[in-house]
Amino acid sequence: MSELVAAEDVLLFVNAAVTATGQREFRSSAAEQRFSLDFLHAYVRINYRPLYASCLALDINDHNAALIAEHLLRTPGEAGPGEGRLIAARLARMAPQRVYRLFRALRAAGVNNRRTRAIVRDWIAARPDPALDAVKYRPGVKAALRHAHLPAADAETGDFLFAPGRRTRYGNPTLEAYRRAHYEEAALYGLPFTVAEGFAARHGVARPVFLERMAPRMTRLERLRTAREAGAAGGLPGMPLTRLALYVLALPLAERAARRAELTGALRAAARRAAGPYAGSWGRVAGVLDDSFSASGSAVKRRRPLAVALGSHFLLEALAAPGAYTGLWTSGGTDPLLVRPYGPTPLGLRVLDALDTGPERLVVVSDGWDNAPPGLAGEVLRVWRSRLDPERRTAAVHVNPVYDARGFDVRRLGPSVPTVGIRDAEDLPALVEVARFAEGRTGLAELRAYLDRRVAGCLAAHERKEEGP
Repeated sequence: MSELVAAEDVLLFVNAAVTATGQREFRSSAAEQRFSLDFLHAYVRINYRPLYASCLALDINDHNAALIAEHLLRTPGEAGPGEGRLIAARLARMAPQRVYRLFRALRAAGVNNRRTRAIVRDWIAARPDPALDAVKYRPGVKAALRHAHLPAADAETGDFLFAPGRRTRYGNPTLEAYRRAHYEEAALYGLPFTVAEGFAARHGVARPVFLERMAPRMTRLERLRTAREAGAAGGLPGMPLTRLALYVLALPLAERAARRAELTGALRAAARRAAGPYAGSWGRVAGVLDDSFSASGSAVKRRRPLAVALGSHFLLEALAAPGAYTGLWTSGGTDPLLVRPYGPTPLGLRVLDALDTGPERLVVVSDGWDNAPPGLAGEVLRVWRSRLDPERRTAAVHVNPVYDARGFDVRRLGPSVPTVGIRDAEDLPALVEVARFAEGRTGLAELRAYLDRRVAGCLAAHERKEEGP
């Protein structure tokens, strides 16, 4: 029994680490989210530290990965074997601004042990373009170098960071472009997009002209964010599924309808990439997708739950056998491209409709607030599992994109169907594998073996990256 409790505790933490970001949700404030997360991180670190560290190898979000790294580095006396390598491997996958923010947090907390300095040193040494980092993340780079007592990558970068008035010009083109951009408009087009924006405003450059000239230097995400301003498709091809869904949902309904072929094609292409080798392997699939009013999210996570549902719709279509997918929206709508967050959440009725299709897999994508009528979905699933399908011929899982701060977990429909947290729709195939641990029929040994496999894969991938081609 104790092993089952431990497994449940760790899975509860994984759900939180996948979904929660410490930001306001539809039904809870940012303060409630942070308090709930702080408690979970402390509880799991103290009681299950090896498993806590192993969560860095899972598909948790960067916010919680940074918190795990910070908690582990704050408590070096409790460190287990391999923690440093695992932290380094995870930091190598994170966005640079997130890592520099972590280093600033460690500096503010006075965490400066040998392991921390080594991790900071190795991560900075692996950065591909120190001059670009110095321009784009200047405060973070300066704080990290000072905290770990490290020299700059070269003399020019050091002067740029700590003695900017020492040189009248730089040999490095990025540093020189930054110097010249203060008085020369043409120089700003040699800078990263986010830095060049400020200079463009200072020089009074028209936004359309600026976007057109900066296009070659923009990342895919930057092109997607500015696509509507530029009046073009921009970075749609190759964009991750959930980011693409967020972009689609931000468009007016009329524009979505006018661009139906383009947007639908882009979503299906992104879904096929996310499905990878699993495409077409799931047989007959039914998806219950929540587009109720609570799917609007919050001011800081606008339409995020609905974007996960929309992305999951196209991903489930790609995972199912050809022509064997049925997607049912809680609103009753039949056009996924025109979904909007509206109305109550009649999950129970849609689950009944989904089961009528005779699926081999049933996937419910919802925040779990079944309220029309309340609790019907859980009761339907209980009766179906206990009386109509005790042999479990149909695999069922509930994936929830919203963390419930008051419950320290994602909200569940009932004990008869496993629930896992989800951050991005493209993580759905991997989370279905995790869901089998949430059914309560496996213990800590099985979960530990799964985490060990993920850790081994994470470290191997990191070592291959360090070795290079």
